[in-house]
Amino acid sequence: MRVVYHGSYIEVPVIDLSKCEAGKDFGRAFYVTKFREQAEYWAERKGRKSNNSGYITEYEYYENAFEQFKLKVLRFDSYNEEWLDFVVANRIPEAVLHGYDIVEGPVANDNIATRIFDYLDGEISKIEFLEELKFKHQESHQIAFCTVASLQMLAWVDRKLDVSLHNINGNVIKSLVKEKKVSEEKAVDLYFTSKTYKQLIDKTIELSTEEPWENVYDLLKNELDINEKL
Repeated sequence: MRVVYHGSYIEVPVIDLSKCEAGKDFGRAFYVTKFREQAEYWAERKGRKSNNSGYITEYEYYENAFEQFKLKVLRFDSYNEEWLDFVVANRIPEAVLHGYDIVEGPVANDNIATRIFDYLDGEISKIEFLEELKFKHQESHQIAFCTVASLQMLAWVDRKLDVSLHNINGNVIKSLVKEKKVSEEKAVDLYFTSKTYKQLIDKTIELSTEEPWENVYDLLKNELDINEKL
């Protein structure tokens, strides 16, 4: 598990892929980064357009859980030819959505995006472009969650509730692994996709993060037992 960040003009506790824009580096998707300063840049930039200072939303990314659900994941370790071809394919007007659930790699910032158009117009060769990428641009990072299934790997972190909620999460997941005899990845999925968890983070519902974790676990077990009988 690792913490990742999303910068925008609003906080995003609930992700709606239908509101995500097309034509981005890795296609229509919800984007996060492991670099907080990068998210802060995007929050400030997008906030300025909405006359606010922007917001950073944090998530816990269960990056190993995708193996349990056989999600298709593509990773680019650096700016390279494969990355360039993939970004170009997603940025052209007639782009077709690729078949990956999660894509991770460097960012095509404004300067790089401009040079992509130069490359497409034949003003710079692929070799020259790749040399520029290698030597002129600092490290960047993004993860694109492209499908509803991939969003199961993300859990919103509400910093106002972080200490007590994190304690509940850890104990509930450990108990699921022990009593249900499932893998940690499966336990993560069962918990974070449950109605019990949604109630726990919903401030309009009486279930509180001050609740003893054992009570939350009992509610979750009852929910899972009912689902198994259906």
